Amino acid sequence: MSDAVERMVHDILSEVNAISAPGPGFTRPSYSPQESEAHRVIERHALALGLEVARDAGRNLFARLPGRDPAAPALYVGSHLDTVAMGGAYDGTAGVAGAMALAAAFVEAGETPPVDLVVTVTRAEESVWFPVSYIGSRAAMGRLTADDMLARRTDTGRTLAEHIRDEGGDPDAVLRGPGLTPACFVELHIEQGPVLMDAGEPYALVRGVRGGVRYRNAEIRGTWAHSGGAPRSARNDAVFAFADLVTAMDRHWGETSADLAVTFGWVDAASAEHAFAKVPGQLGFCIDIRSENDAVLDQMDALLRKEITRIEASRGVAFDLGAQSRSKPSALSHGLADRIADGAARLGDAPRRMLSGGGHDAAAFAQAGWDAVMVFLRNGNGSHNPDEAMDLEDLIAAVRALKSTWGDTQRAPE
Repeated sequence: MSDAVERMVHDILSEVNAISAPGPGFTRPSYSPQESEAHRVIERHALALGLEVARDAGRNLFARLPGRDPAAPALYVGSHLDTVAMGGAYDGTAGVAGAMALAAAFVEAGETPPVDLVVTVTRAEESVWFPVSYIGSRAAMGRLTADDMLARRTDTGRTLAEHIRDEGGDPDAVLRGPGLTPACFVELHIEQGPVLMDAGEPYALVRGVRGGVRYRNAEIRGTWAHSGGAPRSARNDAVFAFADLVTAMDRHWGETSADLAVTFGWVDAASAEHAFAKVPGQLGFCIDIRSENDAVLDQMDALLRKEITRIEASRGVAFDLGAQSRSKPSALSHGLADRIADGAARLGDAPRRMLSGGGHDAAAFAQAGWDAVMVFLRNGNGSHNPDEAMDLEDLIAAVRALKSTWGDTQRAPE
């Protein structure tokens, strides 16, 4: 591909990642001024390419390169620009850079894509900020609810509706819908595990996205006591109770052959009330259970509650799981993946098919009836941390495969 396309990738990654709240890594909260500023970077580059830029009521950004058949379903390509706190340089951002690089490849070659190519930059994909999954993409499709709009951001305590208004959106218009008409969506995204790195493969096609059951603000209440004075039989120790739950859920995970991941991602037993010489009477935690199978999620949720009942009786504590949030497992488009595989094969590539453990906007598009697929990019050092390590050449290789799929000699997707 041309130097201009490679510069597009480099420039977007460097300019977007220059926008961050203080701290290690990169922090652009959902519906924050930092996220909005990052969107303006994409707008500026899109306008320079001659793309038509628009935003919807949820403040998602769409940059359109008109195709030969404007009446045909468009090809939407992109990802998100918000991050977890102190996240990495590539989660979401690489997908947006790749989408812009694909548009630049058509523009630089003087080619018109077969259908409208729409660079898609969603808002609020990272559900760590609000207890709602796929906020921006669901807003774009008119699938958010009034209850979703009342969800409060973890750092500010203000509602989703308030934050949307702060950034120039209209939550009432989002709820009125109707949202985008189903079309095709391709999401480029770093893999958040080691499969491609271990295999030495630059990119892959994703066949499905795990769903999840989450309790974000669970609590164990025991009894505060003197660490030396309270005998074991008289203790209601919140930390021992938590340890019992962790080991029990790990045992259940180890005993199943089904697709499953269990994570206790946040644990808090360090309030001002905790001390060296005290039996802990309180502990906060979250649990995130993921699987590609809804029945497995139901089974593990039931086992979680069964173990809690047992531990409450044996330890003399009380659990409060709080509100549950849930996302559905989503199969992605085999047909669209086959088309991209054909385009990759013309370049001598043979990307594997694999499952995504993390949730992504492509799942929301698929659930809304879109022809949606993901392209995973090789990435080192895991994800949701400052050490993400994607090779820009791997992203360029994936963009090249998309250009091969939808270039002048290829048919538009049906």
